[in-house]
Formats: sequence, C-alpha cells, structure tokens
Amino acid sequence: MATAGVAVANGSGGADTTAAFKEIYSKLKVEMLEDPAFEFTDESLQWIDRMVDYNVLGGKCNRGISVIDSYKILKGADVLSKEETFLACTLGWCIEWLQAYFLVLDDIMDNSQTRRGQPCWFRVPQVGLIAVNDGIILRNHISRILQRHFKGKPYYVDLIDLFNEVEFKTASGQLLDLITTHEGEKDLSKYNLTIHRRIVQYKTAYYSFYLPVACALLLAGENLDNFGDVKTILVEMGTYFQVQDDYLDCFGDPEFIGKIGTDIEDYKCSWLVVQALDRADEDQKRILFENYGKSDPACVAKVKDLYKELNLEEVFHEYERESYTKLIADIEAQPNKAVQTVLKSFLHKIYKRDK
Repeated sequence: MATAGVAVANGSGGADTTAAFKEIYSKLKVEMLEDPAFEFTDESLQWIDRMVDYNVLGGKCNRGISVIDSYKILKGADVLSKEETFLACTLGWCIEWLQAYFLVLDDIMDNSQTRRGQPCWFRVPQVGLIAVNDGIILRNHISRILQRHFKGKPYYVDLIDLFNEVEFKTASGQLLDLITTHEGEKDLSKYNLTIHRRIVQYKTAYYSFYLPVACALLLAGENLDNFGDVKTILVEMGTYFQVQDDYLDCFGDPEFIGKIGTDIEDYKCSWLVVQALDRADEDQKRILFENYGKSDPACVAKVKDLYKELNLEEVFHEYERESYTKLIADIEAQPNKAVQTVLKSFLHKIYKRDK
C-alpha cells in the first residue's frame, strides 16, 4: 500500500521556511505533553514523546511546508508576520500528524517491515499492537492542536470539516485498496482503470495535494466552496503523481530513487498492470495471471518483459504529456492569478520527475 510512498508536490520552501517549520514542531509537541485534559504518568509522557518523534518526524515534510509556500503566494507576500508563520506552520504540522496516523495503521494492515529507513512503529520492541492506540492518539492530537490555536477564528469550523472530510475520503480509499488487493483471493480481473483511479484519488490525492492548499486558502480568508475547480485540479495532479510513482516503481533506477520497486511482487493495483490488462491479448493475459504477485524474480522478469512488449513506457510518456497539457489549460482557466501560481508551483515540482 502506497499512501506513504507519496513524496508530495510542493516546495522546498527554502532553508528559512524549513527551519521555522521544524522549530514550531517542538512547541506543538510540548503542548501535547502538557495537555491538561489528561493526567499523564511519567511513563506515558515518555511513551508519547518518543512515539510522536518516531512517527511524525523523519519524512520530507513536503505536505506541511507546502501550506506555508501556498499561503505566501495567496497573500502576495515573501515574508509573513510571526503570527501568520506560526498558524501556517501549525496547519502544516497537522497534515504531518495526519500522515503519521495513516502510516502507523497502514503498516500494521500491510504487515510492513520498514518505513522511512527504520522498523515500522509496531515492529519496535514493546510496541506491537499498542501502535493501534498510538494511531488514535496521533489523530486526536490534531483536534487538540486545532482547538488550541484556531478556536475563535472565523474559519475554525471549516478547518474541522476539512480535516474530517479528507480523513473520511482517505480511509474509504484505503478500504477500497485493501478489499481489491486482498491477499487471500488474488484476482486480477478485479483490476481496471476505474478502480485504480478511485483508489488513488481517495487514498492519496485528497490528503497529499488538496489538503495543504485548502488549509492555505482558509488561512487567507477564502471560502472553499468557491474553489471546487481547484479541488478537481489538485486531485487530478495527485492522480498523475501516483501514476508516475507506479511507473517509477518498475522503470525507475533504484539507485536514484532510493528504493527497490515491489509493486509486481506485492500484487499492487498499479497503473501499469491495469494498462497491461487493457492491452493484452489472451496469451499475454495468461502470462500476467500466472506471474503477477509472485516474489520469484523469474516471474517478476516475465511481467516486466510483457510491459516492455506492450510498450508501456511510451504509453506512460503519452499519458504524461496529455495530463500536463490538460492540467496547464485547466490551471490557466482559473480567474485568480495567485491560485494559478500555487497550482503551477505544485505541477512544476512533479512534472517529469524521475524519483
């Protein structure tokens, strides 16, 4: 399952933004450890301190930092006030906390071994299935952070609704992924473009692409109901991003990407297998059915050879060109120039990426 693998879109934000962002994490964590709503023991405080560091930190923080980058563009300001920086960073961290919550539970469901170069949290000695409760605590931290810093703001309820809606969409996408790729009943005939698209949109695109921009729009005093097109464009971009991920898993250079792709072995509902099923004749389909989802390197090689035979590299490059052209046209149709700039900054960071 690839919720995590998504290294999103927007910005490096420069060293200053990254430094400011990291600094605010410590403040938010201390607030969680001093939350008056619960009488913590020393042992539980140590547990939460370590658990939050282990799971919230360690990623690239692209989702979180893109809230700040997007907010700056929407405000038309290179420099934000201290208060604006703090609020934007806080919402960015709420997204990183949400990501941590998803990943902790995802790894248990997938029975994964490692995450971000270290053992999955539930694999750490003494943790085990306590990780389920830790996931729930991480999700509740978001509500506590929002209440502490945004209650009383005119957009507070909209923020709560936004996080709830995105969480629901993501969990529902996860369910679809889990029941479609169910280990016990491997059935490639379940896989098609519609299912692939739906899993990707709901499981990844909303929280990775739409949520950071929606947070920035709310901070800038905008009404999200006026930005339905922006949501559509960002979800499309998230879909394109995941298709790139699926392509790179098979055709990317593992040395360069930093990981060895295992979508074929793991029986993933990947864009490549869906395209292959769509194009294959009966003999080629038989090869897929016999070899897909097997960890034997010879089986994996047969699937990759079939992908090459079906010219899926060129199919992908054509898809990439068409997606880019359509996204640019849709972005340029937006009446708000600052919104155009935000969307283009996302797109240009992912277009033709090779890792």
